[in-house]
Amino acid sequence: METTQQAGEPGAAERRRRELLEAADRVVLRDGPKASMNAIAAEAGITKPILYRHFGDKAGLYQALAVRHTDGLLDSLRAALDAPASTRRHRVEATLDTYLAAIEARPQVYRFLMHPAEDSHSAERGFDVGLHSAPLLRRLGEELAGVIGERVDLGPGGERLARVWGHGIVGMMHAAGDWWLGERPCERAELVAGLTDLLWGRLSTAGNRVDGPGF
Repeated sequence: METTQQAGEPGAAERRRRELLEAADRVVLRDGPKASMNAIAAEAGITKPILYRHFGDKAGLYQALAVRHTDGLLDSLRAALDAPASTRRHRVEATLDTYLAAIEARPQVYRFLMHPAEDSHSAERGFDVGLHSAPLLRRLGEELAGVIGERVDLGPGGERLARVWGHGIVGMMHAAGDWWLGERPCERAELVAGLTDLLWGRLSTAGNRVDGPGF
């Protein structure tokens, strides 16, 4: 049966959910980890019970925002990995720089996703950002492991090693980026070069997979 919506057009609920996430983004950009459901509801021009109707609680809203921003970050990382590069080292540098540039450009979003607020909002409805950030990092690790496994010939046991590398690199980027964003001890380019030096070891000598894209 025909409806007033064209095929494939998002439904009203989906459009409304997207609008609410955009309102939440604006509050997070302003308030960082201290962003509250009250402030987000006010920004969206609705009451908090209506916000709960769409997301359940702050944890549900957090998860929706995490998916939104992780999807965007993964798209940027894939683009960096697929962009033309003169050497493999340059490709590694571009990928690390893409991650660091993303958290530098939106530090309040990063802090909201990765750090609990240092006030009463951190306990709002039992919400703990640290508890929910681990799946985000695991997702990034698995995605990077897949890229490494597709592109680099690691020999016997290569799939397991690709996962070790994927999660290890994400952990390194997260820890180093968190420290750098908080203290700014050096320029971003210097951090990228240092992390690339740390990674370079076996990656510099591994061959590309003959049945996959180069790295």
